[in-house]
Amino acid sequence: MRTRHIAIALLATASMALTACSAGSLGSSDDSGGDGKVTISFLYDNGSETAKIGDQLVKDFTAKNPNITIKTETRPQGTDGDNLIKTRLSTGDMSDVFMYNSGSLFQALAPEKNLAPLGDTENIGNLDKNFTTTVTSNGKIYGVPWGGFMAGAILYNKDVYAKLGLQIPKTWDDFMANNSKIKAGGVDPVIQTYGETWTSQLFILGDYANVNTADPQWADKYTKNQAKYATTPAALAGFQHLQDVHDKGYENKDFASAKLTDGLRYLATGKGAQYPILSAMVSQLIADNPGTEDKVGLFPIPGTDASQNKLTVWSPNGVYIPSSTTGAKLEAAKKFLAYIASVDGCNSQTTASTPTGPYAVKGCTVGDKVPQAVKDMQGYIDSGSSSLALEFLSPVKGPALEQICVEVGSGIRKADAAAKLYDEDVKKQAQQLGLEGW
Repeated sequence: MRTRHIAIALLATASMALTACSAGSLGSSDDSGGDGKVTISFLYDNGSETAKIGDQLVKDFTAKNPNITIKTETRPQGTDGDNLIKTRLSTGDMSDVFMYNSGSLFQALAPEKNLAPLGDTENIGNLDKNFTTTVTSNGKIYGVPWGGFMAGAILYNKDVYAKLGLQIPKTWDDFMANNSKIKAGGVDPVIQTYGETWTSQLFILGDYANVNTADPQWADKYTKNQAKYATTPAALAGFQHLQDVHDKGYENKDFASAKLTDGLRYLATGKGAQYPILSAMVSQLIADNPGTEDKVGLFPIPGTDASQNKLTVWSPNGVYIPSSTTGAKLEAAKKFLAYIASVDGCNSQTTASTPTGPYAVKGCTVGDKVPQAVKDMQGYIDSGSSSLALEFLSPVKGPALEQICVEVGSGIRKADAAAKLYDEDVKKQAQQLGLEGW
């Protein structure tokens, strides 16, 4: 299961039919008249927070640009939404602007055929390179960011750290030394929740920034079957982390049955000190455990070099213009995308919904009212100390990773054997994708 789809699955999944959310039919004859006024359509998914952000962006943009009217539409999430997007692009019936995934799912849209490149559109130069990497095809940028980055990292209880006098670890050895002190203090050092198997993957997926630091070309080699987890020490380290934590007895006793809600509660109450998980879970942490906004911080999964302590991030979704949008509509659409990629655009999104991660636009901040973990993420983004997750750099990910991680974290399988098994697992998928070298 792709981690991006994990995050999506945690949102509302109602299969709402494509619905116009404002009066007037799309593509009507007066959409672009001779009076300088133009009407464009804007499509995004039907998640409740998505709708809040979309409506706020339209409201704030049109207030500054009264000659442009934007009619909004929603679509289902998940596979139904994917199919709808591809169908409408193929028939030339896509909305003038639409929100969709970045990364491999963006590439699957055949952007050079179906999307309009943004070229010299205003503010494109202000986008974070980790984001533009995920919306670029053949050297051309096609999208601007919707929302903020998500991280695969370690959430930690600040009160436990303060009580035990601990510092944020910048190497794995420092992390394990902290774990020893935490256990001696009567607290579970590392929370694991294998009752929901997807949560077992973060020591692998969240560790990719360290792999990339060791070899910036590793993702390309991996895609071409020229690099393996089992034979790359930096990549094997993620599996070793799972084994280390189990072998030392640093997990909560109910790691095999505990679920995400349990793990977040253990972290919030201080029963557990640290939880390797997606940063997007901070919103659920706070919803289920009110008052924890400032009690839980975030740090990257540590590697071997304290001077290269980087955060693994998942790119935001993108906002795109289909190639079927032309003339005055195209100019209006580009103006709207330039607004989304501005500080005003970020502020508009913040007004609509509390950010769960830093924005991918230079100059944008998440403000002082966001959770501490989000503020911590902002520091790594601002300093350039971040790297994309592997799934944005390679289409290769085996379906059995979460089960293999559970085995290692439960003491059933050793790290080196697990890495070899996973290398075999990804081979099947790579062959199905028709990748060269497999």
